[in-house]
Amino acid sequence: MAFALKASTASAAAASTASASSLSLAAAAPGRRGGAAGRVSFRGVPAPMVAIRAEAAAVGEDERVISGTFAKLKEQGKTAFIPFITAGDPDLATTAKALKILDACGSDLIELGVPYSDPLADGPVIQASATRALSKGTTFEDVISMVKEVIPELSCPVALFTYYNPILKRGIANFMTVVKEAGVHGLVVPDVPLEETNVLRSEAAKNNLELVLLTTPTTPTERMEKITKASEGFIYLRTRCMMGLVANSYVIQVSTVGVTGARANVSGKVQSLLQDIKQVTDKAVAVGFGISTPEHVKQIAGWGADGVIIGSAMVRQLGEAASPEEGLKKLEELAKSLKAALP
Repeated sequence: MAFALKASTASAAAASTASASSLSLAAAAPGRRGGAAGRVSFRGVPAPMVAIRAEAAAVGEDERVISGTFAKLKEQGKTAFIPFITAGDPDLATTAKALKILDACGSDLIELGVPYSDPLADGPVIQASATRALSKGTTFEDVISMVKEVIPELSCPVALFTYYNPILKRGIANFMTVVKEAGVHGLVVPDVPLEETNVLRSEAAKNNLELVLLTTPTTPTERMEKITKASEGFIYLRTRCMMGLVANSYVIQVSTVGVTGARANVSGKVQSLLQDIKQVTDKAVAVGFGISTPEHVKQIAGWGADGVIIGSAMVRQLGEAASPEEGLKKLEELAKSLKAALP
């Protein structure tokens, strides 16, 4: 779950960003919405026909789409389905198709990682995915080009997951402008501590991007409160963690200690962590990391989570399939089964 750099430059860039005491996720400003159905191509490769959800409505460019999505779902008594995939694995043309498929399967938000050479917060599945994408020369510019084509055809918002070094390399203000113009709605930056997010939050706000921060099982209550206040849209509760993070549009909570990856069971501690966060904020809380089955998402939704984030299980479908076509089919099957398990 990270932004793409050329393999030749990524290693050197990664060396300058070794600090990782807190995780951060960001959500960006709204993009245009597509019609009832459409065909998206990337660099001349046609994507399959994928129906756009009929209830999708156009959004204004000054509207906070991610926080708005959670608010609407809450009114309907529903839990957000948030899949994650890595851009460029197995290739960007397949990523473009995957985004449309996930949208058609009922995703409420899609988290798109751009590969990075030193993904400290990711487990072996997503690390391998990033390595494959980088080995094929996937760059941040390529990802943005693809996203700019695809987002207008989607009915759900997109948040990019990137480490901090790629942002610094391009300049924070410039990076935010480029992401905004591509139609992205949010950002997750896992290796930036809360105390160092002021500039990021300021530049994100200028571009109407929702910056999501994460919180973890080891985050002290006082710090958790500060994180939730700084977050927009939702809060990311990370079920395994190396750091803590909060969002501008929702809160992502990490419920176990470690890096990302699918798990056989979800820790019972998630329920108490959710309750702790909801005692200090009325923002939506999305749970992520280690979630991989319909049973997982049903259980977490039952505990009161406002959203469920599925990463490694999704990435594995695309990255380990015998062919892109097989990977897309498996991705669709998994997405439908997970979505069906949610209220």
